[in-house]
Amino acid sequence: MKYIDEFQNPDLARRLLDEIRAAVTRPWALMEVCGGQTHSIIRHGIDQLLPPEIELIHGPGCPVCVTPLEMIDKALEIAMRPGVIFCSFGDMLRVPGTGRDLFQVRGQGGDVRVVYSPLDALRIAEENPEREVVFFGIGFETTAPPNAMTVHQARKRNIRNFSLLVSHVRVPPAIDAIMRSPDCRVQGFLAAGHVCSVMGTAEYPDLARRHRVPIVVTGFEPLDVLEGVRRTVLQLERGEHTVENAYQRAVTAEGNPAAQAMLSDVFEITDRAWRGIGAIPDSGWRLSERYRDHDAEYRFSVEGIDTREPAECRSGEVLQGLLKPNECEAFGTTCTPRSPLGATMVSSEGACAAYYLYRRLDGATPGRRPAASARMTSGTPSPATASLEGSPLA
Repeated sequence: MKYIDEFQNPDLARRLLDEIRAAVTRPWALMEVCGGQTHSIIRHGIDQLLPPEIELIHGPGCPVCVTPLEMIDKALEIAMRPGVIFCSFGDMLRVPGTGRDLFQVRGQGGDVRVVYSPLDALRIAEENPEREVVFFGIGFETTAPPNAMTVHQARKRNIRNFSLLVSHVRVPPAIDAIMRSPDCRVQGFLAAGHVCSVMGTAEYPDLARRHRVPIVVTGFEPLDVLEGVRRTVLQLERGEHTVENAYQRAVTAEGNPAAQAMLSDVFEITDRAWRGIGAIPDSGWRLSERYRDHDAEYRFSVEGIDTREPAECRSGEVLQGLLKPNECEAFGTTCTPRSPLGATMVSSEGACAAYYLYRRLDGATPGRRPAASARMTSGTPSPATASLEGSPLA
């Protein structure tokens, strides 16, 4: 496939791997921020092809995974209300709330519908003026602009029965919170390219400077990830900590001004809770005062909800890079995509789902630290790191 195959070229992958091996002289821990990058890394075995000194830590960049339990429970509460049509992207329907999910609400009589765009939900509102239509707006800087535009359209077209349940989050405050944690081991970041395609790179130089950490804007194909790793390692080996753009085919320094203008018009920055992590100051958006009539939280007064996380779920540690999915005792046993304990197992961008799909049969034993940590103490690359043989890249 043109424009995709080029970024999965095994010869170029070998060259990048050789350059990384030639550059690295000591252990480094890098975090890929986005769940899409995590799936690319695990699917193509990139973490096993890298030299043993480099550890990839999976970050919190999955929109479904970080949506807080309280917001899931509010969605469940609203979806059960008489006269409500609750609309969502399909991957939210299996995310467990306290005791149930949106699929179960639909089975119990709630009118829960899967849509492919927020504009689909707006159309449903227009066609059903006697019903209240709510769209579940989640995600990062990538999904916030179309949701903002839909609310703008609802107000412009005077569609009063449409509202948004907002759970949008921002990446830079999360990077800041990760670096401030006393448990943080991250020494470099592969920033999410699609987020930067909207917001540009202006928010990152201050983070890199304050935390003395290189940040390389990175895409999602195998060569994108390897180039991001290469540039990050080179900075670390030289003792540098700057922002680089390794995804220039999609990202410019200024980002998308039209999308940013829409965000500024409809949303305002607020503190936001992240599932498994907790509250992070200024890490989210909510509807501004001008659009408050379209805010489902205000319209339906869903307060005082009692939320309870399952005690055996360790997705919060996975989202902070403190635990690999297959180090969790529940992984692949009491927690599977069919019966998930947490969103990281059910989301298409979740780290636990990536391990379940692509790493489950490679001999890794749930609940035990994988061989990667052992390789960190050895200066001799394993056969897997020395060759592309057996990798989907080959």
